[in-house]
Amino acid sequence: MSPGLGELDETAFETALAQDPDAALALLADMSAATDEQLRALARRFAGRVTVRLTRSGPVVRRGVGRLRRAPLQPGGDLDVDASLDALLLAAASGQPPSPEDLRGTVWSRPDVALSLVVDVSGSVGGSRLAAAALAAAAVALRAPEDHSVVVFRDKALVVKAQDVRRAPGDVVEDLLRLRGHGLTDLAVGLDAARAQLERSTARRKVVVLLSDGRPTAGPDPLPYARRLDELVVVAPADDAVEARALAAAVGARLSLLRGPSDVPRALRLLSDG
Repeated sequence: MSPGLGELDETAFETALAQDPDAALALLADMSAATDEQLRALARRFAGRVTVRLTRSGPVVRRGVGRLRRAPLQPGGDLDVDASLDALLLAAASGQPPSPEDLRGTVWSRPDVALSLVVDVSGSVGGSRLAAAALAAAAVALRAPEDHSVVVFRDKALVVKAQDVRRAPGDVVEDLLRLRGHGLTDLAVGLDAARAQLERSTARRKVVVLLSDGRPTAGPDPLPYARRLDELVVVAPADDAVEARALAAAVGARLSLLRGPSDVPRALRLLSDG
């Protein structure tokens, strides 16, 4: 895929992606840390485009910060002429003003869902796990484009994309690909950072998506922090999910298992439920 210094053969990558998507995605994530600075930059930009493209097969996206709905007209509100037409015509025919109770207005409803992706980058993170994180970030951005955040954590948490700040999904993916895992795992600090991000949202449904094996090695017991969340989805590697399964069962969270990075869109389709 890299025929020369500072080169990336995108056609060769697409062929590899069709043959073995998990291996190709893991390799692309590893290339984003190449010692060749030009290749590293190319790999990160290309990975941003690829991950966004792949996640478009996932959940249906509902765009916008809210939705217009009809409701009884409020003082100072916007009149919905179509919905109020019968009352307006009747009033015109009778020469009397229409009754306020018969008029309808339009109001903005709150967004349907807000998401916060929390990515465990402790221990050894690279290749397959990093590719999965990048795909998850793109999937969350496509599901709730105006109301999502991305948080990474080890023994401390770092906000990569804040809930109320706009960032292109490809840029967020590139930032994730710059990370390399090390350090201890404080699940509580990651979950609490996600909760703080979601407090900025007015959405009816607030969901934290935890991408981790669920194995804490530092910090307080994560269970009380998980129970403070409105809704938690735990996404864990299928071959290392014992602790993640126990965490999900203890707090009533939903669990989704990944067989590889390309499995992320399927694993996150449950975000369309509820």
